[in-house]
Amino acid sequence: MARDTTDDTPIEDTAALAAWVAEGEKPPEAFRIGTEHEKFGFLRDTLMPAPYDGPSGIAPLLRGMEVLLGWEPILDGEAIIGLVDPVGGGAISLEPGGQFELSGAPLENLHQTCREANAHLAQVRQIAEPLGLGFLGIGVAPTWSYSDMPRMPKQRYEIMTNYMPKVGSRGLDMMYRTATIQVNLDYASEADMVKKLRVGLALQPVATALFADSPFLDGKPNGFLSYRSEIWRDTDPDRTGMMPFAFDEGFGYEAYVDWCLDVPMYFVKRGGSYIDVTGHTFREFMEGRLPHLPGELPTIGDWTNHLSTIFPEVRLKRFLEMRGADGGPWRRICAVPALWVGLLYDEGVLDQAWEMVKDWTAEERQAARDSVPRLGLKAEIAGRPMLDVARDVLDLSREGLKRRARMNSSSSDETQYLAPLEEVVALGRTMAERMLDLYEGPWQGKLDQIFTDYAF
Repeated sequence: MARDTTDDTPIEDTAALAAWVAEGEKPPEAFRIGTEHEKFGFLRDTLMPAPYDGPSGIAPLLRGMEVLLGWEPILDGEAIIGLVDPVGGGAISLEPGGQFELSGAPLENLHQTCREANAHLAQVRQIAEPLGLGFLGIGVAPTWSYSDMPRMPKQRYEIMTNYMPKVGSRGLDMMYRTATIQVNLDYASEADMVKKLRVGLALQPVATALFADSPFLDGKPNGFLSYRSEIWRDTDPDRTGMMPFAFDEGFGYEAYVDWCLDVPMYFVKRGGSYIDVTGHTFREFMEGRLPHLPGELPTIGDWTNHLSTIFPEVRLKRFLEMRGADGGPWRRICAVPALWVGLLYDEGVLDQAWEMVKDWTAEERQAARDSVPRLGLKAEIAGRPMLDVARDVLDLSREGLKRRARMNSSSSDETQYLAPLEEVVALGRTMAERMLDLYEGPWQGKLDQIFTDYAF
C-alpha cells in the first residue's frame, strides 16, 4: 500500500475524475510491471509476530533498511511506517498487523521483477537476522490469534479497525492476519482497460486456486485452501467483490468512477492528520456535504486516497491491480506477475482469454468465486472443472510470454517464472493441500516447521 497523498489539485466535476483515471493510458511499448508482496515478520526464538517497537521490532528493521538502501522514510506523526525510493519509484510499507510489503518499481520485464524481489529479500534478511527476525510467505498467519497481532502506528488503520466490524465479520482478520502478492499492469485505452479488467475479474478465481496456500488458522486446519480469499468474502460488501457491473454494455472509466463515488469513505487526510469520515460517500464530499468538513470540496489527493480504500478482485486506478493471490514463498512472487503479464500484455492472447470467458454469466463467475476458497482446483467454473480451466489459462499465459520474447542474459525467456504454477497443475493439487499432507504426516499435527519450510 503506497503512502497517502496530499495532492491539493481541485476537482472540477466527476468528469475530471474519469479523466484522471484515463491519464493512466500508455502505449504498449511503455507498459510496465509493478509487483507488490507482503510477508509476516516473526521472532525467530518464540515464533510470535514481530512487534513494532523494541530491539526486535519492525521500527528498527525499517531504520536499518533506511540506512542500507538510502531510501526516504515515510512518517505518520513521528513514527516511521515505510520507505520510498526517490529514484526508482519502489516503496516499503506496513500493513496493519506488521505485514512487511515491497511495492516494486515499474519494471519492463519479469527478469527485472524477479531480481528486484530477490534483492529485496536479501536486503531484508541482512537487517532482520541480527534483530532475531524471520519472515514467512503464506496467505494467512497460521498460528497467531487476532489478539496476538501487533498494531502499526498508522492513523488510517485506527479508523479502519473501528469501522470494519460494522460492515462484516472478517474485516479485522483481513487487515491483521492476511498477506497477498499482487501485480499492477497498464492499459493502452479505455477499451483495452475494459477487456483486461473483465478478463482479470473472470479469471481471478483461477488465480486464487493456483496460489492457494492458507489452510491454517489459530494453529490448526481451517477447512479452506485459501482462507485469505474466504476472509475477503465477508469483509465489506460495499467495496469488495467481482464487480458484475463491469460486464455491462457501455462500461468504462465513468461507470467505475460512478461506483467509487458511492463507496463509503474511511478518512480525509489534512496535513498530518486523518479525519474519520466513515459512513459518508465521496459523492457527498463532491457536493460539499461532509459534516466533518462543511462546505469543503475534495482534491485529487482525496480521490487518490479514496481509491486506495476500495478492494474489488481487480482494482482500477491509473493501472489495474490483480488481487486474487495468496502471499507465498519467493518463487510465487515471480509467478503472480508472470501469469497476468502472459495473459494481458499480448493482444492476441488477451483476445483468446476474452473468448474463453465472455459467455460466462455473472452467476457462474460468482459461484466460482464463492467455492474456490474451499475447493481450490476441485471447484468448477461455468460447468468446467477449475483444473481444466487453469490448464488452459496457463497455456495461454505461456504463449503470451513466449510472444513477448524478453530474454535474460542466459537467453531464457519469461516462461520460466510459470514453473510453480505448472507444477500445481501437473499434480492437480494446490500448495495448501501439500501443506495439509505435511501437517498430517511429517509435522505430526504441529505448525512450528512452517516457520522454517516457508520462511524467506
